Amino acid sequence: MPSTSTRALPWQDLAWLLLALTVLVGSGIGLRDPWPADEPRFAAVARDMVASGDWLFPRVGGDLYQDKPPLYMWLIAAVLSITGSLRFAFLLPSLVAAGGTLLAVYDLARRLFGREAALAAALTLACTLQFVMVARGAQIDATVCGLITLGVYGFARHLLLGPAWGWYFAAGVASGLGVITKGVGFLPFLILIPWAVLRRHAWQGLAVFDRGGWRWALAPLGFLLAIAVWLVPMLLAVAHRGLPEYAAYRDEILFHQTVTRYAAAWHHVKAWYYYFVEVIPLLWLPWPVLAFWLVPRWRDAWRARDARVWLPLLWIALVLLFFTMSPGKRGVYVLPALPALAVAAAGALPAVFTRRGVARASAITAGALALLFVLFATALALRVPKVVGLLAEEGMPGDLPVGIVAAACVLAWLITWRRRLYAWPWVLAALAVAFSWAIEPRIDPVRSGSAFMRGVLAAVPRDHELGLVAYKEQFLLYLDRASVNFGHRRWRKGEDEAADAARWLAARPDRVLLVPDSMLAPCFTGANRQAAGRSAGESWSLVSGTPAADCVLRGDDRRVIRYAPPKYVASSAGRP
Repeated sequence: MPSTSTRALPWQDLAWLLLALTVLVGSGIGLRDPWPADEPRFAAVARDMVASGDWLFPRVGGDLYQDKPPLYMWLIAAVLSITGSLRFAFLLPSLVAAGGTLLAVYDLARRLFGREAALAAALTLACTLQFVMVARGAQIDATVCGLITLGVYGFARHLLLGPAWGWYFAAGVASGLGVITKGVGFLPFLILIPWAVLRRHAWQGLAVFDRGGWRWALAPLGFLLAIAVWLVPMLLAVAHRGLPEYAAYRDEILFHQTVTRYAAAWHHVKAWYYYFVEVIPLLWLPWPVLAFWLVPRWRDAWRARDARVWLPLLWIALVLLFFTMSPGKRGVYVLPALPALAVAAAGALPAVFTRRGVARASAITAGALALLFVLFATALALRVPKVVGLLAEEGMPGDLPVGIVAAACVLAWLITWRRRLYAWPWVLAALAVAFSWAIEPRIDPVRSGSAFMRGVLAAVPRDHELGLVAYKEQFLLYLDRASVNFGHRRWRKGEDEAADAARWLAARPDRVLLVPDSMLAPCFTGANRQAAGRSAGESWSLVSGTPAADCVLRGDDRRVIRYAPPKYVASSAGRP
């Protein structure tokens, strides 16, 4: 029988988890700036929070940011307040969340299946491709995954190993914090549906309860209390300030960005099979390979009516169904299902990892990953036009040291030749470290937009006003002067932003606009244009002079937002 001891976690296992976290996720922290699509936005919001002191209403470029609740930005801002380093602060919440996720998986699996199974489950999760990719970035999903996992952990402690009413309450709190991080934080509550079904059919492994009475309200209470930490002050502030922009913020974040975004998504629209065809088979490696050996054991667990295995599996099925039903889909949405998958597999993993076929599969999968980089490095060395053109199109240097990454992967693969089971984690670790130190610093000026913005700022005299049209959030991080913009992500409004910018430009001759070439027509085709370069997958131009008269007439002066970045404010302190 597996040990369900509540003694302190074995320090040796914690050391292995810490090593995996440091190598796979933590390598390279502090070596790069935020990269699009999401990282610069959250970093800019957090930086402005610290500078303005207004943590209740996030702003990006001076405009209210209503796409996400603020908890994740609070975390970045808190680290920034302590360290003063945005390069360090923007990645730390994801690293900590990844560590917490691994620890929760390890401890739950240890209590359910024993120490060996727990370490196997947590380390396999740490070596899952999507887990590593997301945790190494500053997307909000790593943090919400950690909170959802904590919620599932709390429910499992109660429903499988309980009664544990304190953990049941904590599960509600974690879910509520997940909601004020990203709306889907409520997902842990879905575990109550399969639990009720399994309990009705008297499955093995479920905790035995008396009626519980009022205590069943503890999780919903914790959920509401956690949400209230943000929601109540926000609603009171909206009522107190009484301005239309704050009322619009409230309505947008509570309704449009939640219910409407789920039911009638306006971007990232994918077919119903997207997760099962384009995400899970590749990004969930090595689990799709391990499924060949895991599925028969899950079938046996079904026959044995083992709720320890099937409660997390049924929850995963509900999570996948939930995201599949929405027309808007992104691969990162299903990340929270991975920790539960590791728990469901934990009991079988020690035996599975003794199979020769698993070792061969590890070597083959790792070899394919290493070969991919070898082929890319070879093509780059031979100056294959398609490969060189691909890098040039993105503005990347043509002499990237991809060979170092390829060599590190091959070396790791060769080291594990006699112990092929370890090929996948070793090659993945080699890739993470080599990419962090050899590639990321080289491509950072392009990926972050810093090189592009240096060129833009050098081309605009300081006695001229700079306006940004359809700007990317990373541009804000490198401004060395005050600027204006016309709102955040107004692409849903058609040509309104261009008209507002045209009216601003026409008012004075010492004004310059940075405009994506895709938006030059019809408002700026007759104005003076200077190519500014390429960034974020688009070509940009600096526009001055006279825009189209009809655009000027349609423009709205009230949409002009004046934005002074914090470091500009600091550098100008004391000036008249």
